[in-house]
Amino acid sequence: MREVVLDTETTGLDPLAGHRVVEIGCVELRNHLPTGEVFQRYLNPEREMPGAAFDVHGLSDAFLREQRLFGEIADEFLSFIGDDPLIAHNAEFDLGFVNAELRRIDCAPLPSSRAIDTIKLARRKFPGAPASLDALCRRFGVDLSGRQKHGALLDSALLAEVYLELIGGRQPGLVLTASALRPSVAYAPRPARRHAASAAELAAHAAFVATLTEPIWNRTEPGPG
Repeated sequence: MREVVLDTETTGLDPLAGHRVVEIGCVELRNHLPTGEVFQRYLNPEREMPGAAFDVHGLSDAFLREQRLFGEIADEFLSFIGDDPLIAHNAEFDLGFVNAELRRIDCAPLPSSRAIDTIKLARRKFPGAPASLDALCRRFGVDLSGRQKHGALLDSALLAEVYLELIGGRQPGLVLTASALRPSVAYAPRPARRHAASAAELAAHAAFVATLTEPIWNRTEPGPG
């Protein structure tokens, strides 16, 4: 069974108000295990980035102007997700934005029936408890040290771990780190943030990385791309 964990970063909260997708990130799961195959693209939204959105993800106008348009990567994206279930945190938000982009290029929207919403799963499992991605990562002991800003690929990796906990628990030692994610096609590096990490933060990160073992899905033969 194949599933795709999906996240987006955007210029705002409402695609009907002209807001656009600026990053798409996806993580592939097979039989509830990450394969290491991912899809990630930054996108030119063809509009200015509001300050409130920039504060969330740190993607600047100058950086995004150099990226491709959604229409130029749509076929790659649709090929990656195929017809498989889509796992998203607040699926209505992410599918709403993706579908708005698809409609702009005269493509059929993705049906909501494909989506598994992890917020709804969390609220059923833990009624009345906080259901944000950060809150669920803390509940399940998922490491958040690398999440200084939101990022679609990083958040998809975190969400994959949360999803596996929500449906019955991760396998022992399963950790989706940035080094374990192998994009299916090379992509532009994330731009520098407004604030650089401190020496203490860098030392803490290095200490954390040193504790990690090689993920099991990196021991297989690499796929094409």
